[in-house]
Amino acid sequence: MNTPTDLPARLRAALEQADFTYDSVAETLGPLAHAALGRNETTPGLRRTTGGSALETLVRLFLLQTTVPVERAEAALPGLVDELAVAGLLEQSVGEVAARMDVRPYAADEDHFWVVSDLTPGLDGVPQRVGSDYVLGISPASSSLAQLTLRESVGRSLDLGTGCGVQALHLAGHSGRVVATDVNRRALWMTRFNAALNGIADRVEAREGSFFEPVADERFDLIATNPPFVISPATGERLVYRDSGLPGDRVVEDIVRTAPAHLTDGGWCQILANWVIAEDRPWDERLGGWLGEDCDAFVVQREVLDPAAYVELWLKDAGHHPSTGARDVDDYHARYDTWLSWLEEQGVEGVGFGWINLRKHGRTDGPRQELIEWPYDVEQPIAQAIGAWADGVRAEVGPASRLVLREDVLQETQGAPGAEDPATVVLRQQRGLRRARQVDTVEGALAGACDGELTVGQLLDAISDVLDRDPAEIRATYLPSARELVAEGFLTLADA
Repeated sequence: MNTPTDLPARLRAALEQADFTYDSVAETLGPLAHAALGRNETTPGLRRTTGGSALETLVRLFLLQTTVPVERAEAALPGLVDELAVAGLLEQSVGEVAARMDVRPYAADEDHFWVVSDLTPGLDGVPQRVGSDYVLGISPASSSLAQLTLRESVGRSLDLGTGCGVQALHLAGHSGRVVATDVNRRALWMTRFNAALNGIADRVEAREGSFFEPVADERFDLIATNPPFVISPATGERLVYRDSGLPGDRVVEDIVRTAPAHLTDGGWCQILANWVIAEDRPWDERLGGWLGEDCDAFVVQREVLDPAAYVELWLKDAGHHPSTGARDVDDYHARYDTWLSWLEEQGVEGVGFGWINLRKHGRTDGPRQELIEWPYDVEQPIAQAIGAWADGVRAEVGPASRLVLREDVLQETQGAPGAEDPATVVLRQQRGLRRARQVDTVEGALAGACDGELTVGQLLDAISDVLDRDPAEIRATYLPSARELVAEGFLTLADA
């Protein structure tokens, strides 16, 4: 697409002038209409935006995807309507203007952007199939990856499979340079446009190519990726934003195996992904086979779908499910049967969804790797907890270490009423991953006494004296427990 170089900046000025921000849009729509729009229903929003202000016009045009009179479009986008039509963001008919692309305000924590992408399909249940080069906008997956990604200042970052560039926008806020790659040329155009629209074009470089091909000999301090991970049969149809064209979960495996070669020492690769849960092998054992020796790894399985639920999810996503307005019910059932049969033939018991975090350790003592299933609520953004995990598993904890109980950790006890001692004692984090760990008397006493004053060895000796147990045996048994409590984030080093 040929776009005037100053068009994004002039569009940004118009959006700013209209106060087209996430907070102002939410206030204009009100809670009911805002929630309805989140469900792809526009009627409440249309009822709330009849005043004709520039903000209301932009909401109706881009978010509610309804036509607006030319004069109102010109008032909200002064001098821009014709150029935006040439660039492909708008289209004009007699007396009316409609959006051909989505322009959406986006807010996450301290970051505020505008994001251009393809239109949201299926508003109000209207049938709308997406093309093979469809470019997805802000989605639950992109928001989840943004919350997962570490935000320390780094030199160079890579947004692998950038789409419309949401992750690149985030990365540019704490990276000296961002490289964004994709095979979809339309996606790269949108990434460049969005970088310019948000005033960061000088820090984002978009490159065409598959996965790591455009950065073959380069290394990065941080790689963030939400790859096209949908596990589907090769039926000839491929939606680039979600389908890699590789069999099964091969795309995720290839990224996990290849990424370490593109990381600097201490660098991170953070992946939001699906993976196969095979009928004959535990999921963590299977994924553990992808992990190399040069990276610490923290893999969290957040959700599991059975094959039928998985197929239904992605048929709806592509607009094939009757509930999305698709009229050909026979076609839907044929697609469903083909996909489900293929998963059965592949021995797929379920599909896992979650996070894969790799950190290149640059050490000679081997990797630290933890793979857990954690479907419970966590504190968002979770990035800080991921960084704390990396510090915890590398912490050197010995008898001379001084530890501190993390301030958000609470102790829960359960037992019969009136019993002298509780039947179980559980330590539970209130922040981060919100892990819980059942502990015995010694572990509970150790955690409760860790205030940084005495060493671990001194505390264990004191506990052994109170319990009238052998100090050497207590140390041998519970020094490993102290290391685990640090690795899991219940305790921290006093000088950390």
